[in-house]
Amino acid sequence: MNLITFSGPPSSGKTSVIIKTLEAMKKRELPVGVVKFDCLYTDDDALYEKAKIPVMKGLSGSLCPDHYFVSNIEEAVKWGIEKNLSVLVTESAGLCNRCSPYIKDVLSICVIDNLSGINTPKKIGPMLKLADIIVITKGDIVSQAEREVFASRVHSVNPQAVTMFVNGLTGQGAFELSTLLYEEYRNISSVKGMNLRYPMPSALCSYCLGETRIGEAFQLGNVRKMKFGDKNEG
Repeated sequence: MNLITFSGPPSSGKTSVIIKTLEAMKKRELPVGVVKFDCLYTDDDALYEKAKIPVMKGLSGSLCPDHYFVSNIEEAVKWGIEKNLSVLVTESAGLCNRCSPYIKDVLSICVIDNLSGINTPKKIGPMLKLADIIVITKGDIVSQAEREVFASRVHSVNPQAVTMFVNGLTGQGAFELSTLLYEEYRNISSVKGMNLRYPMPSALCSYCLGETRIGEAFQLGNVRKMKFGDKNEG
């Protein structure tokens, strides 16, 4: 089974791009499926079901969605194999832009939209910098010059990745993306023992464990403090 990871900021158009791309892959008679990871709520599973794509969804609740992803990806792969899927896509939103839900030797795609601002690529961490393919959406809403400037900013952050535009509404560019995914087929039977491309965001402080009181006396664990005073002191 080919495992493919999609990630990107919220509302960047990931689900629309995935549906259009998988519909193109289904024309090759490839069984496809999706595991949707989110935090508090999502009805994207209804969109996948409408497109007749097998889907499972998981909500991380109070947990970091990246940690939730890593804790459940092995079971997700087993589910895909039990369903006899040729392609399994995992979708996860990078809520803090520091997310790193990529696994070594697993094709990884970052979806980012053209309306997020030209400085946004520099604000996104491993989710963009370590992706194999970067899909830019909503390019039809901006001018050609704006598209080129944004694509240039993306390329400066991750020059190794393939950068392409896909329209999630019309599906323009989705067939080309599906062709790339088909050519980059990587047979995965299990992710057990595989490694992440980048460590997860550091956590485990007192607030992670349910503390609500504010103050240094209540701050334990992995805490980073700012230095206030003369700005030259850092």
